[in-house]
Amino acid sequence: MSIGDRIAPRVAFGEAITELGRASSDVVVLDADVSTSTMTCIFRDAFPDRFYNVGIAEQHMFTMAAGIASTGLIPFVSTFACFATRRAADQIHISIAYTGLNVKINGAYGGVAVGQAGATHQAFEDLAIMRAIPNMVVLDLCDAVETRAAVFAAADYDGPVYLRTVRCEVPVIFDEAYDFEIGRGYVLRDGSDVAIVSSGMMTPKALDAAAQLESLGISARVLHYPTLKPFDRGPLVRAAHEIGRFVTIENHSVIGGLGSTVAEVLAEEKPSHVRRLGMQDSFGESGDDEAFLTKYGMNTQHIVQAARELAKE
Repeated sequence: MSIGDRIAPRVAFGEAITELGRASSDVVVLDADVSTSTMTCIFRDAFPDRFYNVGIAEQHMFTMAAGIASTGLIPFVSTFACFATRRAADQIHISIAYTGLNVKINGAYGGVAVGQAGATHQAFEDLAIMRAIPNMVVLDLCDAVETRAAVFAAADYDGPVYLRTVRCEVPVIFDEAYDFEIGRGYVLRDGSDVAIVSSGMMTPKALDAAAQLESLGISARVLHYPTLKPFDRGPLVRAAHEIGRFVTIENHSVIGGLGSTVAEVLAEEKPSHVRRLGMQDSFGESGDDEAFLTKYGMNTQHIVQAARELAKE
C-alpha cells in the first residue's frame, strides 16, 4: 500500500489478523455472524480450526473469549462497535477488564461509516464506554498502515485492548516506516497559530484542513492520537504552552471521547481555548458518509472554520 491509496481499515484489520495468525498459532478469532463485514472472514478461510462464529450472541461471545484467554491463547473478538460496547458492556467489564484477561476487541463500523444501517448501528459512544472501563486500552485507528501496526501491537500487549475500525475507505497517510506505539501521540504537522487534534478517520481531514489553513496564512499544528487511553499528555501540553488554541475533531460524540480527553487534560495541565467538533449529543441517521459529516458539522470545512475563528482570538 502507498500514501494516498484509499483502503478500508476493516479490510486492513482482516488482512493483519490473518498475517498475525500465520506468525502465532496462539491467535484465535471469534465473530458474531458478521465476519464478511468485519473482514475476519479472511482469517476464517485461512484458519478454520481457529475461527469461531458464535452467531448473534455477542454477550456469550465475550464470555467465551475470557475463557479462551484464561488458557493462554490470544482471542481477537470482532463485531460491530455498537453491539460490542452497548450489548456486551457487562461481559467486557466483568469477565475481561476486571480480570485483566488478554482479550483483544475489534469494534468494527465505528461512528458514521455504517453504510445504510443508520442510527441503530452508529456507535458514537463506544470510545467513551471503553475509556471508562479500568484496565482497557482504547485505540481509534486512522488508516490501513496504522491498523495493521495496531493489530500486532495489541497482540504483544498483555491485557485487554479495544481497537476501533471503520467500514469506509480512508486515505493512507503513513508509510511502512511508521512507528506505531500504544500510548503515543504524534505531531504530524508543526504549526504555531492553532492546534488540530484528531483521531481515527478524521486525521486525514485534519491534515487537509491544515493545508487549507496554510493557504489562508494560518499555521496549524496537527496532533494525531490513535490511543485515547493511556493518553500521551506530552504533545498536547507542549501545544498548550506554545499555542493555547485547539480544535478537536472525532468520529464520535464530543462527550467522553477525544474532545473530552483533551479538555480534561488541559483543565489539569494548562487551561486553553478548545472547540470540540463531533456528534453533539445526538443520534445519527442513514445516508452518505460525506453528506452526513457535512450536515453534522464534522467535515474538513468545519475544521477550517473553527480554526480560523480561534486564530482570531
